[in-house]
Amino acid sequence: MYSEYVKNFERAAELLATWTDKSAPFQEVITRIQSSEASGSLTLQHHMLEPVQRIPRYELLLKEYVQKLPAQAPDRADAQKALDMIFSAAQHSNAAITEMERLQDLWEVYQRLGLEDDIVDPSNALLREGPVLKISFRRSDPMERYLFLFNNMLLYCVPRVIQVGAQFQVRTRIDVAGMKVREVTNAEFPHSFLVSGKQRTLELQARSQEEMISWMQACQAAIHQIEKRNETFKAAAQGPEGDTQERELQSEELGLRAPQWIRDKMVTMCMRCQEPFNALTRRRHHCRACGYVVCARCSDYRAELKYDGNRPNRVCFDCYTFLTGNVLPEDKEDKKRGILVKASMAGSEQSLMCSFLQLVGDKWGKAGPRGWCVIPQDDPLVLYVYAAPQDMRAHTSIPLLGYQVTSGPQADPRVFQLQQSGQLYTFKAETEELRGRWVKAMERAASGGVPQGPNNGDLSD
Repeated sequence: MYSEYVKNFERAAELLATWTDKSAPFQEVITRIQSSEASGSLTLQHHMLEPVQRIPRYELLLKEYVQKLPAQAPDRADAQKALDMIFSAAQHSNAAITEMERLQDLWEVYQRLGLEDDIVDPSNALLREGPVLKISFRRSDPMERYLFLFNNMLLYCVPRVIQVGAQFQVRTRIDVAGMKVREVTNAEFPHSFLVSGKQRTLELQARSQEEMISWMQACQAAIHQIEKRNETFKAAAQGPEGDTQERELQSEELGLRAPQWIRDKMVTMCMRCQEPFNALTRRRHHCRACGYVVCARCSDYRAELKYDGNRPNRVCFDCYTFLTGNVLPEDKEDKKRGILVKASMAGSEQSLMCSFLQLVGDKWGKAGPRGWCVIPQDDPLVLYVYAAPQDMRAHTSIPLLGYQVTSGPQADPRVFQLQQSGQLYTFKAETEELRGRWVKAMERAASGGVPQGPNNGDLSD
């Protein structure tokens, strides 16, 4: 409570001053309070400041008290204990204030950079910022640029000509991981240094020798912290003899039992491709086989896991290769061409339900076309509609989850409908028995369950 009060004190004082100037009725209320006997002829700001000063005053009082107590005084142990508690409270409040100031400063920096999605991260720490000169291979004179060095990245920016909103445009982001920095001996451009990263190499010029050394030391410190963190992370995966165990559940257990998931906050980058995470474009996912925290690209694979009843689960590429024996997923190329590019499952072995259905109504374009309808085993919650059983591309796909399966017009018992939020699809089966099987399969898929496949009752025709 004390830390929250201290963090909010400055804003509360500003609000009090602002509304005292803006609002005469508010000022009148404040004056009436301050003139009351309970106020003791002191201003409201003075009373607001009292809780902020209370902990430091206690600390000073107890320090002096402990110093003046005789060594054998019976109260000395309790007094020292009280001083330690007050000191801890003071540290906590100071840390809270420091963190609030850090976040406020960081937010102001982000605003100057235009709040770009892949940059904004409250866990970042700004280490240094300032202007530099960029040495160009094409121009004889260096160009004015601006650098922002964070704990995990170096932003190479250009000042905007019209500074409405953002003051800088980010030209290049260089990850601190893998970055190198060294001094460059250049008679034409003194005080030069080279920053080399995975994304780009920059030759920069400082305005003085001291400024160049300061930039290089700041970059080296950031690199050292990243390397130290990576070494700590690697050590966590080491065995008692120092053998890297790769957390593969001893590989022979992979997929046989649930892994221990690594907590999200324990990593800042994908544990497979080492690309940094962010809140929007590269989010965290867990491989269900090894428990690693990976990005969507590195976990865009599915493999059957025995501990989950042989159901397909999201896994990383390494686990996919080990569990399936495939070097590349068979449908990877198909995914890139679009969700409708999916080979028609003509055989009952590859589908949970498939048959021809009459497509009734204007929803399908021409009245009454006949379509080959499939609920595939590897995508059991989606209905694909093909023009023919051997087509490689479906002309329609319907996610069944959440749809209601209803009966059609009473005149024809072979008709049934899919309905959701204004969407209505009408189908007509060749027989009532086939209609019953389709309705059962779609109802299970619409509720999130997997329809029973051919091994548990034939749904194919």
